[in-house]
Amino acid sequence: MQIANDKVVSIHYTLKDNDGKILDSSEGKEPLKYIQGKQNIIPGLENAMEGKSVGDKFNVKVQPNEGYGERNDQMVVSIPKTSFGEIKEINPGMQFQLNSQNGPVVVTVVETDDENVKVDANHPLAGVELNFDVEVMDIREATSEELDHGHVH
Repeated sequence: MQIANDKVVSIHYTLKDNDGKILDSSEGKEPLKYIQGKQNIIPGLENAMEGKSVGDKFNVKVQPNEGYGERNDQMVVSIPKTSFGEIKEINPGMQFQLNSQNGPVVVTVVETDDENVKVDANHPLAGVELNFDVEVMDIREATSEELDHGHVH
């Protein structure tokens, strides 16, 4: 069986940046399971999976526009510390969920001063080329319930 839309796919993967630093991996864990064609994974990886079979091992480089997007400098903003309510200690690297006009958004603190907090709403991997080492472990038909819900059960 080959990977095609509406198939449940199980993969083991290792994700690295261009310097070879491991960013994520399924090593030592259960394989990642997703439904092909349901946008459960980033487009560049999903496109590379099409037509593969159980046992296939391959590498794929995903450009930012098919991963987590390009960095957008307009998504780095300063907001008043008072927006964080009672939270006293705010340090670079911390993440918060804030409410925006478009709903909740996760931001990462970039820097702080006495009055303001500079946050970045870009995904941490925005603008990064992603290098995947993938092994296809299993492929099966998705159940009607999985297709209705759009994810693996």
